[in-house]
Amino acid sequence: MTRPLPGPLFFGSGIYRGSSYGRHHPLRVPRVSTVMDLAGALGWLPADRFRLSPRAKPAALLSYHTADYIAALQRAEETGQVDDATRARHHLGTASNPVFAEMFRRPATGAGGVMLAAELLAGHGAGAIHVPGGGTHHGLPDRANGFCYLNDPVLALQALRRAGLRRLAYVDIDAHHPDGVEPAFAGDPDLLMISVHEENRWPFTGRLEDDAGGNAFNLPVPRGYNDSEARAVLHGLILPRLAAHRPQAIVLQCGADSLLEDPLSRLALSNRAYIEALEEIRPLSPRLLLLGGGGYNPWSVGRCWTALWARLAGLEIPDRLPDPAASVLRALTWGGGGRPAPEPHMTETLLDAPREGPVRPELRDRLAVLAAR
Repeated sequence: MTRPLPGPLFFGSGIYRGSSYGRHHPLRVPRVSTVMDLAGALGWLPADRFRLSPRAKPAALLSYHTADYIAALQRAEETGQVDDATRARHHLGTASNPVFAEMFRRPATGAGGVMLAAELLAGHGAGAIHVPGGGTHHGLPDRANGFCYLNDPVLALQALRRAGLRRLAYVDIDAHHPDGVEPAFAGDPDLLMISVHEENRWPFTGRLEDDAGGNAFNLPVPRGYNDSEARAVLHGLILPRLAAHRPQAIVLQCGADSLLEDPLSRLALSNRAYIEALEEIRPLSPRLLLLGGGGYNPWSVGRCWTALWARLAGLEIPDRLPDPAASVLRALTWGGGGRPAPEPHMTETLLDAPREGPVRPELRDRLAVLAAR
């Protein structure tokens, strides 16, 4: 039997530092670099836990993406522009998927990180790896989609398969439905897919009745989705389905846009709900690959993904951040857009106050529909 990894690993890269989709795009804000800086300031990234995410080679991306698309993506980065035909076919150079300096290298680094992490996990009997630069779950085989140029969750699941693992699970708690992941594995009984996402929110897929041929559970949740409701979903849907499936590995996408402070959703979770999900899901498989995803408030994203790393690594989260860590958060900005400064607790603490509330009847009804499947 193969040995477990000696401890949880964190994959990061300097490419996220200063890399931006442009000053008018929601992804102008720093995210992965904030997590690295914040965790580093807390002493949570020792050399034996940190790994540099490699950049995936173009050939490695062809297990999901087309050769024409990868070539177009590289060409757009090299030239800094796209022609009308490329824009129409591959959706590059649009408002959502703009041309920017690292538009191939940055997503290829995320993809390389999750693919290497998948191979490491599959090669060991147990382990956990956090790749906050992963989670780009909207990317499609021949085009960019929803800020996602590549689809690293699909590439990670494929890498786990190639390494010999068959029974897998993908859980996605991002505010948006993973419309790039679901069709890639539709109808595969060995790959369980669960998505919890805001109803009537782009990309307007993942309806309650959509089951992707039998192996997907989609739960659209109403605006104002709170910690109590997230707990009901965790225990009423996610945990029982995972326990019944008994996956050899779980890929958990933790897009931070379901948090109250996020500007691109209308959900109301605290980061404690994310931590609770991680803690409850982790024992249900020997291997866990923890990804980032959405999240467009630099303070809430940085705090959430750093707190998740702390829990994954068994680290104690302080009630109040020491000054070097607080300074990382105080130095953040929106990068434009005229949004208000964060509340004081967003720069002084890592954990949010709980955001409990009623479990609304419509959510209970939807859980009952899925429980009956």
